[in-house]
Amino acid sequence: MNAQRITIEYDDRSVRRFVIATLIWGVVAMLAGVLVAFQLNYWQMNGKFIETLTFGVIQSEGLEWLTFGRLRPLHTNAAIFAFVGNMMFAGIYYSTQRLCKARMASDLLSGLHFWGWQLIIVAAAVTLPAGLTRGKEYAELIWPINSAVAFIWVVFALNFFLTLKRRNEPSLYVALWFYIATIVTVAMLYIVNHLSLPTSLTHSYPVFGGVQDALVQWWYGHNAVAFFLTTPILGIMYYFMPKAADRPVYSYRLSIVHFWSLVFLYIWAGPHHLLHTGLPGWLQGLGMTFSLMLWAPSWGGMLNGLLTLRGAWGRLRTDPVIKFFAAGVTFYGMATFEGPLLAIRAVNQLSHYTDWTIGHVHSGTLGWNGFMAAGMIYWLVPRLWDTKLHRESWANMHFWLGLVGILFYVGAMWVSGITQGLMLSEVTDEGTPKYRFLETLDAIRPMMLFRAIGGVLYLSGFILLVVNVWLSIRKKAPVNGRVEVVIEGVPAEQRMGLIEGVLLNRPVAWSLVTIAAYTFWLVARDHQLVALPSLALGLIFSVMTVKSFKKHQSDWSTWHEKLLHNWAPFTTLAFIAVAIGGAVQILPTVILNRDKNVEDRIQQLYSPLELAGRDLYISEGCYNCHSQQIRTLAPDILRYGDWSRLGESIYDHPFQWGSKRTGPDLAREGTGTNKKDNLWHYQHLVDPRQISQGSNMPSYHWLERKNTDIKSLPDKIAAQQKLGVPYPAMTRNVIEQRALEQGIEIAKDLRARGAFVDPEKQIIAMIAYLQKLGHFTDLRATPTSPASPTAPAAAPPTPAATVKTAANTTLSHPAPH
Repeated sequence: MNAQRITIEYDDRSVRRFVIATLIWGVVAMLAGVLVAFQLNYWQMNGKFIETLTFGVIQSEGLEWLTFGRLRPLHTNAAIFAFVGNMMFAGIYYSTQRLCKARMASDLLSGLHFWGWQLIIVAAAVTLPAGLTRGKEYAELIWPINSAVAFIWVVFALNFFLTLKRRNEPSLYVALWFYIATIVTVAMLYIVNHLSLPTSLTHSYPVFGGVQDALVQWWYGHNAVAFFLTTPILGIMYYFMPKAADRPVYSYRLSIVHFWSLVFLYIWAGPHHLLHTGLPGWLQGLGMTFSLMLWAPSWGGMLNGLLTLRGAWGRLRTDPVIKFFAAGVTFYGMATFEGPLLAIRAVNQLSHYTDWTIGHVHSGTLGWNGFMAAGMIYWLVPRLWDTKLHRESWANMHFWLGLVGILFYVGAMWVSGITQGLMLSEVTDEGTPKYRFLETLDAIRPMMLFRAIGGVLYLSGFILLVVNVWLSIRKKAPVNGRVEVVIEGVPAEQRMGLIEGVLLNRPVAWSLVTIAAYTFWLVARDHQLVALPSLALGLIFSVMTVKSFKKHQSDWSTWHEKLLHNWAPFTTLAFIAVAIGGAVQILPTVILNRDKNVEDRIQQLYSPLELAGRDLYISEGCYNCHSQQIRTLAPDILRYGDWSRLGESIYDHPFQWGSKRTGPDLAREGTGTNKKDNLWHYQHLVDPRQISQGSNMPSYHWLERKNTDIKSLPDKIAAQQKLGVPYPAMTRNVIEQRALEQGIEIAKDLRARGAFVDPEKQIIAMIAYLQKLGHFTDLRATPTSPASPTAPAAAPPTPAATVKTAANTTLSHPAPH
């Protein structure tokens, strides 16, 4: 059969659209970031400054959409899905067509993808400041928007895989491997973590609750960073860096090891976000172990990227594209060194809940994602509009502004996090916390200001990029790339079916049995009769795998080369590689961690009004600043009360363990020595500085003005019942009546103390919820037990001298396994 030669015109219009969207949404995301950074230092920035600027014409009470709790999710979602998302799509659409020597399969799907994604971002920008949220970090969008995200992602995937199917380049280049892993893994993560039961058009409850929800959330949250912010950008690195440097990738073999090890290992590391909690010990160990193992593939990829620039280092002084790419990959190496470091238990007990984690995240987002985006855009714009960059000197200025901004930001967060972590860990000779929480906040205020200044510098550099691009492309006609190709298809001898590619081959067979053995060892390591034989089998299989590779090395290489000619088996293997880790982490937790298996403490159900207050707490974004999880560390226990058991949050949909403490932990806010009266909570919500001098918490005046949505409670309780929360059968009238009665009781107490609030106001529901935090039933209590079954047991008594020594260690009683 004679080969057919044709000329293909690439769909670069979609690339241009995504590039422009990247610029627009990048400015929005960074502006929101700068604003929330200043809000942490100056509480007046939570809307009060607008009241001042307008001389009281606009009242801050009507600006609840400008508070930190509502804008922080807008910032994170805009940075991830709007800025990096559009940049990622631009890079994928441009490189995929050229690597496949084929136009994208469908212009209709490309257009639907672009406009659908922008509408999703606009919907998020409207709903998040309005307080419509699911209350889970990086997964806040309400269920109709989530459904749209899933649909548009399928559109993107369909367009991508159809393009692979009709490609005119037989073998899949390394960048395409990372794109494939991104598409299948993000789909899996997003769908599972966003499974919800709607109660209305704008509200739903996650199907998972308590520890199940925590584990699923950080399986998603950690790997959203891995497979949305890392793997697609690595694919972009493998395409654009060699193009910019005019050099081949340093090592093809290293790229193979980099891809498969990274894709397999990354998915296991999520539990390191839950160290020192009641999470089963084997899961905590799993998260830490795999996090440390990530050092190798991550740095392998970084070195492969940097060494690709060999012979082109001289251009580093003059070429802004090379500057941004080299610095971006370096920041990738720094961030992937710091990530496993923070997963070490001894380091994590200091860093977790502090600004150190915030600095780590932003070194990756600003340094890795932001600089790679800038380098890619500076390289693409002249080619997409057939022009020259307006001012190359401006691009160099952008680089230095961005670099100094990152160093200001990250350095400030390192100092802030370590300072606050150490202060919160210190105790007096009497065994009490040495510093009040507000004192630690005052100590880090200068660092929070440096963070905001760093953000302004970075934003200034990005605005310079936007202006430079605009001046470069105005009055310029867009151009589409063209290429002449020979249509031959995949040679018959290189074709591979799913069975051959996925099962009937040595590499996969040996890998699967070895992984299975080590998995049994990790899961059952507390049961020696199972753990030791599993470990022995794992070691034996590892040795046999290495021997098989050495003996049949040519067969292994031939199989992989053949695999690269067949996108379907490759995609299936990539999915299996990521699905194994998720299944091992999640399935045992979902099956075993249920209320019927709880042995010590179990959460008391929220009353209808308390449930309404909890939904308000989530709506206002309070989880962005307050945790509800007391770790098994002495400083946590001495400050907040007894450590949190898994059963104490088992009915929480969603869980509220938190990841950052800008304010104190609230797990026992309604019990024990932490309990405050209703008036305290009322005054604290209306004017926090009246109660806590120096607090940076916003004032929530509108809670005093707006009514609680009592009418929605029956539907919400019905949804909770379907999710397994054991509410008794109640009629709609009973639910509404109970909520009203509890509201009247709290309003009467406030009135007796001089505060006059109607019982149907939102602030009453919020107070009811805060007063319920920490209440549980002790399943081990007997009728003759002196301890109250509904109050938290005190932390084990520890002599003062012992407490000071143990301030940075875990208490002797372990978390339940």
